[in-house]
Amino acid sequence: MSRAGLDKNPREVAEMFGGVARHYDWANTVMCFGLDRYWRRATHQALRLTSQDLVLDLAAGTGISTVELSRSGARCIAADFSTGMLFRGRELGRDVPMVGADGMLLPFKDESFDAVTVCFGLRNMQDTAAALSEMARVTRPGGRLVICEFSTPTWRPFRTVYRNYVPRALPVLAKRVSSNPEAYVYLAESIRSWPDQRSLANTIAGSGWGQVGWRNLTNGIVTLHRATKPV
Repeated sequence: MSRAGLDKNPREVAEMFGGVARHYDWANTVMCFGLDRYWRRATHQALRLTSQDLVLDLAAGTGISTVELSRSGARCIAADFSTGMLFRGRELGRDVPMVGADGMLLPFKDESFDAVTVCFGLRNMQDTAAALSEMARVTRPGGRLVICEFSTPTWRPFRTVYRNYVPRALPVLAKRVSSNPEAYVYLAESIRSWPDQRSLANTIAGSGWGQVGWRNLTNGIVTLHRATKPV
């Protein structure tokens, strides 16, 4: 299959992720030098979950992030539009509820969840603002949103090095650790084209969310954006 491109056609992106599902988690850990585990923990901590919470983990992939969230005692649902990724999670024994779902049209009632999170999946949705509005729809008033996503490094010299590293090194590494290196060319392009911290915060604020803020991780390579649905 050719690269999904940056029009982010949902069917093509879902097929692409299904094609890399078997080794996806391991490949990510290798290419992020193990930092993906730290980023997931930071996401979990930012959500401040309790055993009373019902949480939607959107773009959950194989459910690796959902399993970590569920350790809080919260009830957590993994949702992803790539059924191949969800099936791989089942093969790996990840015992959390899993739902095939498009982030642009979620199959949940209004105000169903106490918290919604997306870990490295928002940039793969076709319309960022529409997806964020849909997340707001299914979140109760006062509920929380945490987005963990690649972003713009804050130190200018490192930013230049990083922006050259991602499109060149990521596909090379992918040839060694992934069954579909072409998919990682798309992922590298999607990282480079993603808006910076303030721009994404403005989009979140314009999509039905309040109290929007962010915290940079690893010098801004990754950023946690937090928001609350107004009461």
